[in-house]
Amino acid sequence: MTYLEEYFTALIDGKIPACEKMKLVSEKILEDLYNPGQYHFDEEIASRHIDFIEKFCKVPSGNVGAPLKLELFQKARLQAIFGFVDDNNLRKYNEVLIVEGRKNGKTTECAAVEIDMLIDDEEGAPQIYNVATQREQATLGFNACHKMVKQSELLSRHIKKRAVDLYCKMNYGYIKALASNTTSLDGLDIHMATIDELSAIKNRDLYDLIKQAMGARRQPLLFCITTNGFIRNGIFDSQYQYASDILYGKAKNERFLPFIYELDNIDEWDKEECWEKANPGLNTIKSKDYLRQMVLKAKDDISFKPTVLVKDFNMPQNRASSWLKWEEIENHTRIPDDANFRYCIGGMDAADSIDLNAAKALCMRPGDEHIYLKQMYWMPQEAIDRFENSGKRQGRDNVPYALWKDQGYLRTVPGNKVDKQVFLDWFCELRDEEDLYTLYIGYDPWHIDDSLLARFKREFGERSMIPVRQGTKTLSNPMKEMRADMKNGLIVHNENPVDKWCLANMEVVTDINGNIQPVKGLDARNRIDGGMALIDGYIVLKNKYDEYLSVI
Repeated sequence: MTYLEEYFTALIDGKIPACEKMKLVSEKILEDLYNPGQYHFDEEIASRHIDFIEKFCKVPSGNVGAPLKLELFQKARLQAIFGFVDDNNLRKYNEVLIVEGRKNGKTTECAAVEIDMLIDDEEGAPQIYNVATQREQATLGFNACHKMVKQSELLSRHIKKRAVDLYCKMNYGYIKALASNTTSLDGLDIHMATIDELSAIKNRDLYDLIKQAMGARRQPLLFCITTNGFIRNGIFDSQYQYASDILYGKAKNERFLPFIYELDNIDEWDKEECWEKANPGLNTIKSKDYLRQMVLKAKDDISFKPTVLVKDFNMPQNRASSWLKWEEIENHTRIPDDANFRYCIGGMDAADSIDLNAAKALCMRPGDEHIYLKQMYWMPQEAIDRFENSGKRQGRDNVPYALWKDQGYLRTVPGNKVDKQVFLDWFCELRDEEDLYTLYIGYDPWHIDDSLLARFKREFGERSMIPVRQGTKTLSNPMKEMRADMKNGLIVHNENPVDKWCLANMEVVTDINGNIQPVKGLDARNRIDGGMALIDGYIVLKNKYDEYLSVI
């Protein structure tokens, strides 16, 4: 029996604890094994890479110098990655995403695979890169490779340390560390790249350029291995969603292989029998006792809990200081196709004219306690263009405004300012094009002038505009109610990524009486405008609740 069969069958049968996504990928791999199509499984090729690693690679830290003995889960994954080939013995998979808890041996495994790809992959002049957002992180993998080389008489005979790389004179290839200074990435000819801690990378273009730099190779491999992280709506979330879509049949890419080790539910985090779902190296590589200590500390120290959930169990979270937990923001409920809303309550946050602006329409149906959101955002086009023209690839505020515009979540306004008339135009658009009439609109009076207020009243009535003063007296209790509704999945944002980003960025300050009000975090790029527009609308909805229900 192959390692592949032994391990993935054990996951499906429940002999080894596994999350739903790992069971799905196990079924896929075994189906491909037993019913080959364009690609078949070649055990000799698969085992060649494992044999090379265990014969020539040594442990780079801890028990330094000991032969590197791969665990069953590592051997099975490597057989799946390298063993499926076409009739010309070219690999099926050119991209692998591994999400696993920290301290499961990923740095050592990556280093061994890189050395194998440098020497044992039958590629001329292979360029192998260790990529990370910080040079220190990229250097960790590079240094592990160097230690392995120094401990092997045969490897050190063929691989020499130069100023910036490990050079293999036998085939003119090299291994190099590369940080996210993307201006130096154009023109690369990459055979393999390891992106360590994908979840820490804010710059999506780093991934894109690495991927595009592999086009001239016969069988390149992009090897992403990471824990979950605290950066939401970045490249990690995008790749995670793509991997999930493949596993659930919503997307098709036969060349992409995901291994996602995570808990199935956040409630499993303190159940020891579930820990191996997110930690395949538990007890053999990662100490179970140490993980137990981390969980106990997280129970006593609430600020430490998000770190344990994210890094040990791969449960998505935002920062510990955030007002809402990520699981409170995440809501997969969608607006029903037959909703046919006729009346709504509006909310809007008119930020400085050069920044993000947001508006919300809060809608309900008779006999349904959910609050369904329609939303729109605006940004000056020049603000986006100026940032892109500066040569910075990651996008203004480290989020994909241009993509959100293309997807219809955001509109841009010509010039360098947002004319607040866009708010009125949007509410009129809902009325005239969707037959959705706005009864009341909550707004922060700080950024709304009298002339715009008068125009709103002419369109929607003298009593339509409700000022919402920004302070604990006005905001505290409604925010606490709103959080409870978010936690119960009653506020449906239709999985709008801008909404989720803004809500994840919101922090609160608490006064001596326990009253709260929202604030931005220390990073001014973390916009909260969408959350503020929602709060303004929510306050008006609650204040006018009986009247609104009588109308709908």
